Amino acid sequence: MTDGNGSPTSRFRRVVLKLSGEAFADVETSYGIDAAIVARIADEVSEARRDLDVEIAVVVGGGNIFRGLGGATRGMDRARADYMGMLATVINALALQDALEAGGQATRVQTAISMAQVAEPYIPLRAIRHMEKGRIVVFAAGTGNPYFTTDTTAALRAAEIGAGAVLKGTHSGVDGVYSADPLTDPTAEKLERISHHEVLTRDLKVMDSTAITFCRDNELPIVVFDVTKPGNIARALVGEPIGTVVSSMEGGT
Repeated sequence: MTDGNGSPTSRFRRVVLKLSGEAFADVETSYGIDAAIVARIADEVSEARRDLDVEIAVVVGGGNIFRGLGGATRGMDRARADYMGMLATVINALALQDALEAGGQATRVQTAISMAQVAEPYIPLRAIRHMEKGRIVVFAAGTGNPYFTTDTTAALRAAEIGAGAVLKGTHSGVDGVYSADPLTDPTAEKLERISHHEVLTRDLKVMDSTAITFCRDNELPIVVFDVTKPGNIARALVGEPIGTVVSSMEGGT
């Protein structure tokens, strides 16, 4: 999309960008935080907010540090493991905040679990006000409840703050939604547009089913794209066909 002067502009006034924790990890170990990767993502988010005049909130996972479901499969109490995963998302959120602010972008971290020394509590109207003032808001600690993924957090927060879409940045070399897993099935076909309903009925691994259902019920489109390719955040925002759009109706926004 372009404005009246021919300059690119975002399709959405406000978005939630969902990043997996693995997107921050060292590419060789798939663990920890690679400062260069975080800095590159932070620069892209800052540039998109400034150049495209879009309000951006970010939800980051914690899988590069600890994944609650993985802990549960090793015998840990599921709820306790999920709380540990929530703390991992706070570490990633603070790393992203540091990178954003190092580049001059004012940022606030809001957490669903109270930890006043390091972040604000999650308050929707305060988050909206921050974004209206040009700040990036990073939502951490999931929903504050076990058994819910950060995909669901992204969908929930998007609805709460009135976002126009959820941008789902992938990291594993998959650049959208496919008819099957393209990493294991060479016949898998990339789908440019698909409905929430079809994602659910075909059990396509876009986001968890709770998040997809929530987005469907609240008419929230999801833009799935490869966040590891430089420049893709802005491309997704302006509507370049770089990934897959999941919407209430095939062919919709």
